[in-house]
Amino acid sequence: MIETILREAFALSWVDWVVTVTALIYVVLAARENVWCWFWGIISCSLWAYASFAFYGLYLDALLQLFYVAMAVVGLYQWKYGGQGGEGAPITRLTAQQHAYILAGGTGAALLFGYFFDEYTPAAATYWDSFTTVFSVIATLILVRKVLDNWAYWIGVDLIYVGLYFSRGAYLFALVMVVYVAIATVALVNWSKEYRRKSISGTGPGG
Repeated sequence: MIETILREAFALSWVDWVVTVTALIYVVLAARENVWCWFWGIISCSLWAYASFAFYGLYLDALLQLFYVAMAVVGLYQWKYGGQGGEGAPITRLTAQQHAYILAGGTGAALLFGYFFDEYTPAAATYWDSFTTVFSVIATLILVRKVLDNWAYWIGVDLIYVGLYFSRGAYLFALVMVVYVAIATVALVNWSKEYRRKSISGTGPGG
């Protein structure tokens, strides 16, 4: 089984490999709060969109990657100048009520998109694709705003993506998602420490 996966992975196109490398650079820099993560995100997501559409029939995922490209531009500005006095945006948190709204609204939207693409397009894995797409959009929006909780959402989404990409034969992308889960877990811990440190020192939100 492992030999088959490795053989097929090495047979993938240069696009898959470039996406893999640049995507890993992006998420490592994002986990470290490095603003240049967004530059690598633009490169990775542009090529990822092409691969998802042309190679794997994941239409919603392709649209999602194009959304990421646009949000990377916003994120670059927000992280660099989005704070007070032209400084970078600080790390913030969501409330329990905001989480409830996100989970309820996101699930409803995912079911609607899944039904539409299942009924009216030849797209594959429509409900899986819809769920990961909707919650990836949500996680990206709160990542751009430097909301700590984005990493918790990414952990859940990326775990589902592992199965989705594996089922479509996108083995490198599935491997990237495994690494993403590990990095997102580390980022959640590190951002939590930074948030608590700034809250105690009075330099964070409301300080």
